[in-house]
Amino acid sequence: MGKAKPIVAVVGRPNVGKSTLFNKLAGERISIVQDKPGVTRDRIYADVDWLKYKFTLIDTGGMEPGAEDIILRQIIVQAQIAIETADVIVFVTDVKQGVTEDDMQVANMLRKSKKPVVLAVNKVDEMRRENLDVYEFYGLGMGDPIAISAGQMLGLGDLLDAVTSHFPEGSDEIEEEDVIRVAIIGKPNAGKSSLVNNILGEERLIVSDIPGTTRDAIDTPIVVDGQKYVFIDTAGIRRKSKIKEDIEKFSIIRAVAAVERCDVAVLVIDANEGVTDQDTKVAGIAHERGKAAIIAVNKWDSIEKDDKTMNQYLKDIGNELSYMPYAPRVFISAKTGQRVNKLIDTIRVVNENHAMRVSTGVLNDVLVEAMAMQQPPSDKGKQLRIYYMTQVSIKPPTFVIFVNDKELLHFSYKRYLENQLREAFGFAGTPIHFIVREKGEKE
Repeated sequence: MGKAKPIVAVVGRPNVGKSTLFNKLAGERISIVQDKPGVTRDRIYADVDWLKYKFTLIDTGGMEPGAEDIILRQIIVQAQIAIETADVIVFVTDVKQGVTEDDMQVANMLRKSKKPVVLAVNKVDEMRRENLDVYEFYGLGMGDPIAISAGQMLGLGDLLDAVTSHFPEGSDEIEEEDVIRVAIIGKPNAGKSSLVNNILGEERLIVSDIPGTTRDAIDTPIVVDGQKYVFIDTAGIRRKSKIKEDIEKFSIIRAVAAVERCDVAVLVIDANEGVTDQDTKVAGIAHERGKAAIIAVNKWDSIEKDDKTMNQYLKDIGNELSYMPYAPRVFISAKTGQRVNKLIDTIRVVNENHAMRVSTGVLNDVLVEAMAMQQPPSDKGKQLRIYYMTQVSIKPPTFVIFVNDKELLHFSYKRYLENQLREAFGFAGTPIHFIVREKGEKE
């Protein structure tokens, strides 16, 4: 673990077929979110496997601009986001329309960024006949254009080969073992930067800023009580956008990029606004990615409180983020520094839980006891039998359960087992994943 998956972003003008390409590469896997109620899938990102590679694909163009005149501005903003967050950029053009003025402008911008770019010329429906039209795209100065037809799924293998050829070989970024990588995520203006500034502010040992190795975000290393942390900055470039949805989409894309690289995600919520729709989306990303998580309610100093306020808040968070009951809630004020130390302690604890290993012997003691207290369900006279359980990985802790019949292990019993594990071992702040196998099934 420890190494982030590469991020590949798709950019291009409207109607060149970006979404078709995105959907084809993402395959059907994008809609599979069993076992995770409450996580909405914004089809902005998807996990793709190609040969031995795994990467996260981001569609920057999930927005339909209103008026024609802002199309270029839109695509420039999208390209900017791709340049900020991606390791490799796929620039999609349309053979039927040829090279347009807008394509030229985007190409210039991508070239200046020095990021690896793969140029895809889409809608080449017959690989032989129209290849002459593809030559015109050499004019963009982006190297060899790759002819594809997203609709007919032609040329996608060549495209993926070109994309993955830019991935770093092996683990060239050796992760330092004892560093906790923390992504501070949440809505713009929830107080993310003030929080990081507050943490840095108290004469703690600050190592100089190192720009994020592959991305442009600045990662800030800091040592607190002998523990090294790196805070991954997701604020990036601030933009005044007239289009509210864009900013929201973009901050979600940034969150995907930051969460991909972190061990612990801290979701900062503005106490004055409570949990918003966007908070649930961003939290869902951390949950899906199996990251340790903490919910920090910020600006707590500015709230009129009585003895019921905090309970009401905890209830609202519990309802809105029902799929993350494991994430500790911390009420802080980045401005006054209230409970920021508590937050740092919590980060350390959940990071340990995220990497916790439980021996098979102890695990099965808990399992036996759990089954004694609540009998495994039976269906049409067939009884679920659980033979044993073993932990196969950490970050997040992942367990394989061997059973006689997968169909019989319902969601509710799985949740019961999860609760028993949490009761026995704590696991605060980390999701737990289960893989269910039938006995005799090959690994």
